[in-house]
Amino acid sequence: MLQQTQVKTVIPYYARWLKTFPTLGSLARAPLDRVLKLWEGLGYYSRARHLHALTKTVVRDYNGRLPSTYEELKALPGIGRYTAGAVLSIAFGKNYPVLDGNVMRVFARYFAIRKNISKPATQHELWKFAERLLPHGRAGDFNQALMELGATVCTPKTPDCPHCPLKASCLGRKKNIQYILPIKKKNAPTPHFHIGAGVVHLGDKILIAQRPLDGLLGGLWEFPGGKREPGEAIRETVRREIEEELGIQVVVGKELVEVKHAYSHFKITLHAHDCVYHSGKVRALEVRAWRWVKPQELERFAFPAANQPIIAKLLGKAQNAREGDL
Repeated sequence: MLQQTQVKTVIPYYARWLKTFPTLGSLARAPLDRVLKLWEGLGYYSRARHLHALTKTVVRDYNGRLPSTYEELKALPGIGRYTAGAVLSIAFGKNYPVLDGNVMRVFARYFAIRKNISKPATQHELWKFAERLLPHGRAGDFNQALMELGATVCTPKTPDCPHCPLKASCLGRKKNIQYILPIKKKNAPTPHFHIGAGVVHLGDKILIAQRPLDGLLGGLWEFPGGKREPGEAIRETVRREIEEELGIQVVVGKELVEVKHAYSHFKITLHAHDCVYHSGKVRALEVRAWRWVKPQELERFAFPAANQPIIAKLLGKAQNAREGDL
């Protein structure tokens, strides 16, 4: 959970997660939909899918106990060099280094490294620093201290140098270049996409689709749709995408809600339109699964954050309809 996510954000998710899945076995036995629902809102959903797959492997191949060697850990889903090092040093007391964004920033400033830390060659050099500095026998404490230093003192934009325990020997501070370090590649302009989505109605039910597991937001449920093509009207996008994904024809109505949302590398404007089922047999052509559900059932499924305002609108409409019947 802490990969690319701050501790304060993770804590409530972590507490709920351990209460629901207190053992690797309980997580391995859980259906993926329940796992993703509990992760909902935390983002980077591939982490949840990998963790779920990891527990299944550990239960099957290691009798439910996490392996304690580097090679075995690295072979598990979702575990790279950093996570393996963190687990081995903190949980098992073994002498392995870590290198995450916080540690790279600390090293770049402490050693006044003026190289682009995004490049593999520079990261290889930083791993060498981490290995060389590692105090054998206290690797876990050292790694946690470095990560905590980067998270709380040697922060990205405003490092608190006066209160840093390494200030006396920090080369970046001595050269007064700590504020321009670390050097990273310049980001390209953030792409922006317009997405058309359809809230397809059939009687008192709505059609939802599950995204394929191997892509962005894999395994989450959504209102079917996709990217607008150049020169295409957004209503035509909704109609085309629903037919391509599910094989049915719909009548596209008025816009229900417009949602602006930013992901890590791009932004979207999501245009959700009310639609009415017209013809065709629903098939999972470009989706993993599909279901007809009542608005009140939507909260049982894990949806991307950009879909939440649509759900709120639908639940509000359903509530108003019930109150009108009283």
